[in-house]
Amino acid sequence: MTSSRARAAVGVPAADLGSYQQAVRRVLTCDLITKERPRPGVLDQVLRWADEMARDFRELLGYTLIATTHHVRLVRRLDVLDDTQRSIFSRKGKPFDRRRMAYLCLVLGSFQRSRIEISLADLVRIFTPLANSIDGLGFDPAIGSHKAAIVDVLGWLVDRGALRLSDGSLEWWARDSERGDALYDIDHDICAVLFKPARPVQHLTSAAGLVHEPPHSNPARRARRLLVEFPVVYYADVEPEVADALRAPGLAEDLVRFTGLVLERRAEGVMLADPGGVFTDRPFPGRGNAVSRAAGLLLAKIADLLEDPEHVPEPLPVPALADDQADLVARMDTGLPRDGIVAELAWSPPEAGPSPDDRPAPAEAPFVERTRLETMTTELYDEFGAASFTTTWQQDPRGLLDAVIGFLADLMLLRPVPGGVLVLPAALRYRNIRAALPTRTSGGQLSLVALPEPATPKDPPPQDPAPQDPRMQEVSSTQEEER
Repeated sequence: MTSSRARAAVGVPAADLGSYQQAVRRVLTCDLITKERPRPGVLDQVLRWADEMARDFRELLGYTLIATTHHVRLVRRLDVLDDTQRSIFSRKGKPFDRRRMAYLCLVLGSFQRSRIEISLADLVRIFTPLANSIDGLGFDPAIGSHKAAIVDVLGWLVDRGALRLSDGSLEWWARDSERGDALYDIDHDICAVLFKPARPVQHLTSAAGLVHEPPHSNPARRARRLLVEFPVVYYADVEPEVADALRAPGLAEDLVRFTGLVLERRAEGVMLADPGGVFTDRPFPGRGNAVSRAAGLLLAKIADLLEDPEHVPEPLPVPALADDQADLVARMDTGLPRDGIVAELAWSPPEAGPSPDDRPAPAEAPFVERTRLETMTTELYDEFGAASFTTTWQQDPRGLLDAVIGFLADLMLLRPVPGGVLVLPAALRYRNIRAALPTRTSGGQLSLVALPEPATPKDPPPQDPAPQDPRMQEVSSTQEEER
């Protein structure tokens, strides 16, 4: 009997599989692809495989691929809310704050479908009363922070092709809003695909409504989605049926063939690894900034601590992912407007959540105190010199530590808890980290620079897909079945 299990890249010739997988990775890592974004030529490469990808995204992940001759956009289905997805909404490396996010929504709502172009002066006239009608927001072009926020929003839309400058200058308006102006062409199709929520936002009484499916629906798809969206998936964080799907060999075969990445199985969980280091929005380790390099050095010190028999950290329970989600939803819901919800169509999340008795037993992880982390950071400054941490951080070791902890938490390598952090299993993959090793400059100053990475083999061995030393405990297939 023929298996009904979804299989990736059906009909893609073996000689073209690499090109297909590159297109898949591009769609997954770029929020919007146009003729100019992320660079010329990418849109044509992706459109070549649009039909095959649309099928695979739908069958494997439940995602919808919107592909036209002008743009490609992947509409995802959310299983959980993820507060790490901040890099999409940023301008020149700076993430949007709440004001910019609010301005972005109001600007998009100001575009009337009947208009194919709009002047900046007209946009401001339409936008200003909308912003001023919201308590605590407002817009006044005489206030520099307000003007800077609208400049970032319009620049963000221009970067994605939603707006195209045809005349004038945004910078001129920013310097003199009385005499400066700009004229934009509006691409309504791109504006429409930039925001595709699961339900109309005016029908929601909770941010939980942005999640598409209940936790127990289609565990295989849910497992695949978690695996492509998160740095690592721990069995203890998911429902038993999802953990079983993650352990199934068919899931690995599909995703490896679909993405061209390498799947790592360990006793604690599973992850997709990219030896090329491009399938991520936060490259690590590598030639990143001071925070990324300091994070590598801190992980090395933490690994040394864990291997010191005289100072074995105490293991503590890792907070459940469901509790993190509940806290995140509660924080998001504090910002919901009290007015404007369509009462007769309002959607509210089910009141009855999963019983704590139905959850898997919480995993434990070594606990490292904040004071010990501060001591480690001080040792790094003493060893390498404060100047090695760039002018931003050379006088602020505690601030650098906070940034490092936040960065490693986003990568699911550390888990901040009151008084310190829990060291998650995947952190020990970087025990022998190389990309953050120090070198000396010609003047003898120690500098935190990245060393050249060794060439990645054409076909990297599955047991060691990353340039770092994996230290999550490996298990054989027989052991895995016994578990």
